[in-house]
Parts: sequence; structure tokens; C-alpha cells
Amino acid sequence: MTAAFMDLVDVTIVNIAIPSIQKDAGASFSQIQWITAGYALAFAAGLITGGRLGDIHGRRRLFLVGIGGFTVASALCGFAANPEMLVASRILQGAMAALMVPQVLSIVHATFPPHERGKVFGLFGAIIGLGAVSGPLLGALLTEWNLFGLEWRPIFLINLPVGVVAFFLGRRFITESKAPKALKLDLVGVALVTLGLLMLLYPLTRGRELGWPLWGYLSMGGAVVVFAALVAYERRKAGRDGSPLIELSLFRVKSFAAGIAVQTVFGVALGVFFLVWTLYMQIGLGWSPLRAGLTGVPFSIAVSTAAGMSVQKLVPRFGRKVLQAGALVMAAGVLIYIWEAHRYGQSIASWQMALPLVVMGAGMGLIVAPLTDAVLSEVPREHAGSASGLINTVQQMGNALGLGLVSVVFFGSVGERLTRDQVGAAFVHAFQHALWWVAAIMGVIFLLMSALPKRPAQHVEGGAAEEPASAGAEERERELVS
Repeated sequence: MTAAFMDLVDVTIVNIAIPSIQKDAGASFSQIQWITAGYALAFAAGLITGGRLGDIHGRRRLFLVGIGGFTVASALCGFAANPEMLVASRILQGAMAALMVPQVLSIVHATFPPHERGKVFGLFGAIIGLGAVSGPLLGALLTEWNLFGLEWRPIFLINLPVGVVAFFLGRRFITESKAPKALKLDLVGVALVTLGLLMLLYPLTRGRELGWPLWGYLSMGGAVVVFAALVAYERRKAGRDGSPLIELSLFRVKSFAAGIAVQTVFGVALGVFFLVWTLYMQIGLGWSPLRAGLTGVPFSIAVSTAAGMSVQKLVPRFGRKVLQAGALVMAAGVLIYIWEAHRYGQSIASWQMALPLVVMGAGMGLIVAPLTDAVLSEVPREHAGSASGLINTVQQMGNALGLGLVSVVFFGSVGERLTRDQVGAAFVHAFQHALWWVAAIMGVIFLLMSALPKRPAQHVEGGAAEEPASAGAEERERELVS
């Protein structure tokens, strides 16, 4: 539970401190993107591999390696001497989270009998909810307090005592478990996925600063070739030893293919919104981290409330329409935000943002909780584990892609060589421009959702819950509660 809390808090705590990092460390805008995108990319690329390693070598062992490495990486982030070291440390932190996180629910499945897991998952859901709300507030407070003159660094250093305690308690109380028949590692598949994403994301994040050189376009075109090679390799590997990184046969299931597209595109929307939102409030409007953190509380509450209602009451009655309504509601919230940002400009108040944030949060809550079940409902039971791991992975990849696109949809509108008096207005305008992109993405998601099943079946749940591949069922549980 501590490890799951650390991971979620670390993702949300950084966003609120980004402007302080940019100011204090002298980071460029592309380095700011990589502080968040690097973590997401490393986490996404390593998720499935981390789960497989736990199945093969022992979940307790990989959990301890992951939480130990995560703690060390947090220390490196906290003591980073320059932006380059911070970016590298964040990438390491994401890689260690990819070893740690898949083991959390694997250990729960291996430790508790089925009739006791309900209580554990209830506690897990409460921990995740607490992390989602407390992360931004904790980041705001630690940045605002400037403990010992360390500026933003305590947001990473706070992981040290927590990680050390979790490591030693884990050594004492967690029992070792392995999958009886673990699949082999597909390191070539992991390498191709990571290479393709880097070839796509690096030019996106650096292109504007470098004047969009030719090599950037060639790199992005080459990424398509790498992904094509990945598909060909995975097809051959599936026929050779039955242990590909990606089970390509799953994409013959219409609802799964559409669901993967929804997860990816939704991740892009979230990656764009949360970074530009923070920059808008703290640089564009000149708000303190604490005020920005408190402004986001209605959003978090709305997401949690709508998520609970969608799973318990709405989806069983209305099915797919709930998810489609969520996309439209979230788009409506974005449009309200654009209107308010335009009308009030730099004089907008926190309470005026409450309406669009609550509407957006409600729409997001209607989507995130039931989406995984809808995507998996027509997947054959024997592939439920592989499918679940792939869903979570592509969402993280989409998030990394969205963070990369911030360079195009936000910084591309800011302009060059701004005076101090021009920065605020430029950031407010760029925020509105980026939100139009988010609204358009929500429209695409609405259309893609029409390929999801009208009534998500429940048959997969039993199969997935007992799936030995920890990057599968366990990641599905994590996706559901988050």
C-alpha cells in the first residue's frame, strides 16, 4: 500500500512544482516536459517487463528492488545539480516504479484468499483516492514552505524516509511468491517499443527550440518503421514460443482495438491538460503553488464521486452510454474553461474555475472507472492478463506523447523573447489554444467509444482475477481503483 501511494503521489506532486523547478533550476521548457514525460515513458516501457520479472524471479524480490531503486532515484532527484541530472533521475525513478508497482497487487493476490481480497481492495482504493487528492496539496505545501531553503527539492526527498521504512517492513512481512508457469521475457519487444517512442517524442519536445530541423521529421517518420518492425517481430515471436510482449491476436476483437485507441488518446488528453494547467495558473496568472493546489481540489473530488457512481449505479443500467456521456461532459467542461479564461483573462479567480473543473472531473470520473471493464468484456479469458497489462501500458505511453505535444500545442503559441509584462497574457492565450486541442481529442474519444460493447460483460473478471501474469490482472485492478 505504501508503494502504491508513493507512486501516485510522485506523479501528482511534481506537476504542481514544475514552475518552481523551472525558475530555481533554470530548466528549459523542453526539460520541463521531460521531467514529467521521462517518468511516464520509462514507467510505460517497463510495466509489462516488471510484471514478468516478478513472475519469474519472485514478486517480493522485485518489489524490494523496485522500492529500493525508487528511493535512491528520489534522492538523486532531490539533490540534482542541474536540469539534465533531474531528467535522468526522473527516468530512473519511472523505471524503478515499473518494477515496484506491478508487484503490489500480485502480492495481494498471492497472499490473501479470494474471500478476503474485497477488504484489501477496499483499502487499496482508499489509499489511491488519498494519494490523488493529497499529492497536489502536499507538493504545493512543500514548495510553498521552502524547507531549509531547499525550494522544490523536498517533494522528492520526502520519499526517502517513507521508502526506507517500506523496504524494511517489506523484507520482514512480505512472503515470496512466483508464477507456476511464467512467460519468458521479450526484451527485443521492449527495446523496439522504447526506441519507437523516443524517436517520436524527442523531436516533438525539442523541435520548437531547435527550429524544427530535418532530422526531427526523419526521426518521427522512422518511428513508424520501428513500430512496423515491432508488429512483424511480435507476430513471429508469438508463433515461435508463445510469449510476445504484445498479443497481436487481441486486436482482432473490435471492442479491444477501439478500447486501446481510447486509452491511448485519453492519455494524450490528460498529458496535455495537466501540464499546461499548472503552467497557466503559476506562470500565466502568477499564483502560488498552494493556491494552484487548492484550486484543483474540486476536480479531484468530482472525479472520485463520479467514478463511484458510474461503476455502482450508472454503467449496470445504461452501459456504454455512460462512457460516451463522460466524454461529452468532459468536453463541455473544457469549453466552459476556455470561455472563462477568455472572459476573465489574468483576473480570473479560483472560485470561478470551480464550475469547469467540477464538470471536467465529473466527465473524467464517468470514463476512467468503467473503461477497463468495457475494453476487456469481449476479450477471451485466457488473454485477459495480457490485455489488461497492455491497456495500462498504452495509457502511460499516451500520457508521455501528450506531454511531448505540449511543445506544439502550448509553447508553440507562447511566442519568443517575451518581456516580463507579456508573459502572463501569452500563457493565458496559449492555455486557451491548448484546451481547444483537448476538446477536439474528447470528440475523437466519443466517436471511438461507439465501437465498445453496449453492455460490458462481467465474465472476464473471474478469469482476470486469477491470471498469473502480474502485469495483467493486477494492473487491471490498479486501473479500476484509480
